[in-house]
Amino acid sequence: MFVKNLLPAFLAIGSVAAQSGCTFSTTTINSQAEATELASCRTVKGTVVVGSKSGADIDLTGPREITGDLIIRKNSQLENFHSSTLESVGGKFEITNAIKILTLNFPKLTSVDEIEWVTLTALNSLTLGPLNRAKSIRLSDTSLQDLDAFSLSSVSNLKLDNNARLTKYSSDLSTLEGQLIIQANGLNLEVDLPKLIWANEMAIANVTKFSIPQLQVVNGSARFDSNFFETFSAPNLTHTEKGDISFVGNGYLNNMTFPKLTDINGGLLVANNTGLDRVTFFPKLQRVTGAIKLRGNFTEIKFPELSIVKGAVDVSSTADIKKSCDKLSESAPREQGGDGSFEGVFSCTANNDKANEDTDGSTSDSGQVDSGDEDDENSASGVALNAALFGLVAVAAFASAL
Repeated sequence: MFVKNLLPAFLAIGSVAAQSGCTFSTTTINSQAEATELASCRTVKGTVVVGSKSGADIDLTGPREITGDLIIRKNSQLENFHSSTLESVGGKFEITNAIKILTLNFPKLTSVDEIEWVTLTALNSLTLGPLNRAKSIRLSDTSLQDLDAFSLSSVSNLKLDNNARLTKYSSDLSTLEGQLIIQANGLNLEVDLPKLIWANEMAIANVTKFSIPQLQVVNGSARFDSNFFETFSAPNLTHTEKGDISFVGNGYLNNMTFPKLTDINGGLLVANNTGLDRVTFFPKLQRVTGAIKLRGNFTEIKFPELSIVKGAVDVSSTADIKKSCDKLSESAPREQGGDGSFEGVFSCTANNDKANEDTDGSTSDSGQVDSGDEDDENSASGVALNAALFGLVAVAAFASAL
């Protein structure tokens, strides 16, 4: 029999059919016949593994609950995996490197601790309960065209990447407790999160639309790189708790609106968005506890309410922004002739043909003005950003861990 490590009590019964619960450490299914042996186990107390030589079709109908993991790895035979009874998986539902899977059909599955589906290049049909409870989801390298099978109001981590046919994602998520990473999916991907109020970390790339009309707070950082949207709006965002806001390399972007944003408890980076000619979209911004770095084709820069910047302010444009530089210089450190609203080094450069080439968030020093005897010109030329600027290390670590 394929079942391993059965408890003595189970063996005493002498029949799987007589059990409402079957307990074992790990069971490996290598055929439909072995899957059928679980048909009368209402609860599978352990982990189920579908082996690499399972055949083309596995029907796991029978169990309603798997308390451990449900795992498929390096399976080049399986094409259809389904169960008409399974309602929950207590651990991880993992499918990796299963390149022939066309269909996943679990019409009653509503609860999973974690989903990790990676390199399911043929998967184009997905049916779930729909799924309304999961702590973490990663979908990578599939052929899914929509994610209607998911109906989540809260999730810790959500990563969608390299799903080449995915062109629309709409979700009723209201909170994101971990990280939202969306990148390298289908052309013209539109993301709509109409009920999202609170998010921890966001890294968004290669999308054509990103709608967050109700978002009020970002606990960590929000990073938007290499997108295709022309406009971006966060009409209800008021502050970041401890993170940064970053827009880099969004070549079609020509307008942004942040009408209620007052505090960025981190840094602000706007760079190499070649269609963006004005930085006038922070009318209420009062405080930035990190650094500000602006690079682009700006003709005008205004921060009418900005009164405190703890880090450096480093601005450069390909256009003539002398008037904007003169206005910003009024807030420079006292050592540079300003009123001290900017506590770090202030630098503002106009007519710089290479302004769009310097787009990283690296750090050269603390951003504080040297109180020694070096001349003001040398002090002002330092490019200074916070060492923690934009949380790039944290985002990269999360992405690689998934």
